[in-house]
Amino acid sequence: EAGAAVAAESSTGTWTTVWTDGLTSLDRYKGRCYHIEAVPGEEDQYIAYVAYPLDLFEEGSVTNMLTSIVGNVFGFKALRALRLEDLRIPTAYIKTFQGPPHGIQVERDKLNKYGRPLLGCTIKPKLGLSAKNYGRAVYECLRGGLDFTKDDENVNSQPFMRWRDR
Repeated sequence: EAGAAVAAESSTGTWTTVWTDGLTSLDRYKGRCYHIEAVPGEEDQYIAYVAYPLDLFEEGSVTNMLTSIVGNVFGFKALRALRLEDLRIPTAYIKTFQGPPHGIQVERDKLNKYGRPLLGCTIKPKLGLSAKNYGRAVYECLRGGLDFTKDDENVNSQPFMRWRDR
């Protein structure tokens, strides 16, 4: 029951019948809990295997795929605990990713750095710095010998640190 609820919540968003179910071919989009096994040596713990139709995911979007699978279910009140143990991505979905537009050689050419590993860092604190202070931190890192800096995953274009200002 819990496995089916997780599959439903992370796909169609419902484990009960609602009137709008008749407006779509709901079965085509439902996640399915297709196998359950007890965790060896543990009481009341189970491994649930859940599969999702590829049509649920935007092509080439890791963000959409992960948000769809784990975004809502970890706060699901129907479960005491939940953990993602494994994620298998079908080749058909992997092929929807374009990959990087160029390889390491282009990066080395842009930086004029050859014959050694490239060295970079992520600016910390990742959030809270003004655009000016973020830029200052980047400047000091590069001046100190790093080849590049990388924005952390939470850094986008927040009001206190707009992308163009950085």
